[in-house]
Amino acid sequence: MPSHPKPDWDPLSPQAQHDPQATADGMREHCPVAWSQALHWSLFRHADVLRAVKDHTTFSSVVSRHVAVPNGMDPPQHTAYRRVIEPYFSKARVDAFEPQCRAMVRSLVATLPRSAPIEWIDALALPFAVWAQCDFLGWQDEDHAALAQWMQANYAATLAQDRAAHTELAARFQAVVTAQLERRRGIGVAAAPGDLTWALMQEKVHGVPLTDAEIASILRNWTVGEIGTMAASAGILCDWLAHHAPVQAQLREHPSAIPAAVEEILRLRGPLATNRRITTCPVDIGGRHLPAGSRVTLHWPAANRDARAFDAALEYRPERDQTANLLWGAGVHVCPGAPLAQMELRVLLEEVLASGASMETVPGESPEPAMHPASGWARVPLRLVPLQA
Repeated sequence: MPSHPKPDWDPLSPQAQHDPQATADGMREHCPVAWSQALHWSLFRHADVLRAVKDHTTFSSVVSRHVAVPNGMDPPQHTAYRRVIEPYFSKARVDAFEPQCRAMVRSLVATLPRSAPIEWIDALALPFAVWAQCDFLGWQDEDHAALAQWMQANYAATLAQDRAAHTELAARFQAVVTAQLERRRGIGVAAAPGDLTWALMQEKVHGVPLTDAEIASILRNWTVGEIGTMAASAGILCDWLAHHAPVQAQLREHPSAIPAAVEEILRLRGPLATNRRITTCPVDIGGRHLPAGSRVTLHWPAANRDARAFDAALEYRPERDQTANLLWGAGVHVCPGAPLAQMELRVLLEEVLASGASMETVPGESPEPAMHPASGWARVPLRLVPLQA
């Protein structure tokens, strides 16, 4: 095991948790490669994060003894599983799902009170993320509440660093997936629902059918990972627009500008805090020497606010070239579900902005930052105020 230097920072300190974005920004400028007890080596600058993401031979994604398909794999193993997964997020599939997604948002927005304070995450962001992902996978309505409860329990266990609870929750999630698979196996091929979960059950890698454990790993990524990130994104976007009324009015008038706004707002405040890597050999990066076997944490929001990669990095400029934006990752692990997420967030904003009400802040209340390992906001107090005729 590599020896550890003196900690450069404490990402779990009250100060860091109170304003994780400001903390990460400060580390990027003053200690861009830092060591801590909680996160081991951290990379904050765009160039360093991009180097680690693209150099998978040096910075391996195999960071756990528990196989994560395909996130916790390196090529060529990753390549084979990725080839199976990518078609599920094709333009044709995403386009076909859009009307269903739009109906969900419209239904949820219609239930929100007007002018009264709303806790946006619980009232819209999380329900939409759960509903959309469950329907995309072909899961039934009764699965929504169980999945949302599981996510809340998993988040609590992560905050408490409760390994026993994590073990129990992993078994619970496996049971949820097993029930989904058995439900489909029980009805037989002739009555197969033809949904994405059924289709995934038919997949093979190198001619060998996916195991239940591999399917569970993929579905965990598509549910737990996607739902958490989508809910965070919805909270970030709507809170930002509530604080920037002129931009909100512009997007209401010109909905075609929404996709560029989504990319830029989520560059400014990212919905995904970190990812992990492990070094396969000694490496020098950012003026620090990392031994082989070092655990490395990539800080996406800090990298995406780096003035070395973006002109006027802290300013909202939706017209900027987004090539360097790491919102959806980069390299072989770039998010395969990005087309689905982009459609869902576009539709969410289109429907909220077309609802005849403006998203506004609640006087005297501020959003509450999510605690690591989450990103974005834990609570977003907003109001939907009817527009003046």
